[in-house]
Order: sequence, then structure tokens, then C-alpha cells
Amino acid sequence: MELIVDNQITLRQLTREDASDIFKTIDSQREYLGKWLPFVEHTKSVDDPLAFIDSVIEAPEEKFNYSFTIQIDGRFAGIIGFKDTDRANRKTEIGYWLSEEFQGRGVMTKSVRRLCEFAFNELNMNRIQIKCAVGNSASIAIPVRLGFKLEGTERDGELLTGDAFTDIMVFSLLKGEYL
Repeated sequence: MELIVDNQITLRQLTREDASDIFKTIDSQREYLGKWLPFVEHTKSVDDPLAFIDSVIEAPEEKFNYSFTIQIDGRFAGIIGFKDTDRANRKTEIGYWLSEEFQGRGVMTKSVRRLCEFAFNELNMNRIQIKCAVGNSASIAIPVRLGFKLEGTERDGELLTGDAFTDIMVFSLLKGEYL
């Protein structure tokens, strides 16, 4: 499955063939990506993203979450997808990361907007949340730009590299607010 964002950006459903691009990006940007993404420290070989991809594509239907690569002019740029989807209550969370070279171009804002459209219009979700580490201003700017409401802060909500906890800001957007 592909979701077209604009004439340059496409969200393409994750496949096993993406493992090499994911690993190369993480491996070449460990310091940059590792500041806010705890999994970077534990990504030691292409087998690690491959295990993640397998967990996504082999998940049972009731636990399945769509995950996509972000492609810019056919080049791998990052990952975006849903996590912890609760179908009974029609809510989900969006998680994302973007390679440093593609930062500052509006790529992630456009990609999150397209994923919200997909969640509300095609998956019939009512609520989407995004969690961002306090201090990660680039990530926080995305839900703010898209009209998400800040609900509060999870104290020590995520364990980062170096065994340091960080507070997590929780943003949400409801289908009625989006329309």
C-alpha cells in the first residue's frame, strides 16, 4: 500500500526489503537519531530492523498497525506509522522519525497530516495521539502545527539512551476537530 503525500513524498507500507535502508540510516546518524530514539542504541546490525519489520508485518490482525517508510523522490527518508491501536475505542498513536538530511522541509508535517487523513477517513479512528519528549522541539512542532491539543505530560514517560528518563508531552486530535 502507498499513500501519496505530494508530488515528492510517498508513504510506502513497510516491507522486509526496507531493512537495509533503515539500518544504513540509523548506523550513519547514531548521535543525531539516538538523542531521542532509544532503539538506536540497540540497532547493531540489519537483523535488528528486520526483526522490527517482521514484528509489524506478521502481527495478528487484531494487533496489526500500519507502518510506512517515508520516500522522497524514491529515496528512503524515515519511518512513520501507528502504534498501540485500540480498535474497540477507535484510537491510535502516531510515531515517526526522519533522517537528518530531510529535516526542515515540512516532510514530517505533511506525512503526519496524510496519516491523520488515512486514520480518520479510511480506518474510522476517532482519536489520534502523538507523544513527544520534552525538549524535542522539532518533534513537538508537528502536532502543534497540525492543531493537536496538548493534554498533559507523562512524568518520566520514556527511558532514553544512557538510562535517563524524560518527560513525554501527550498531544491528541479528534476526528471532529480534524474535519
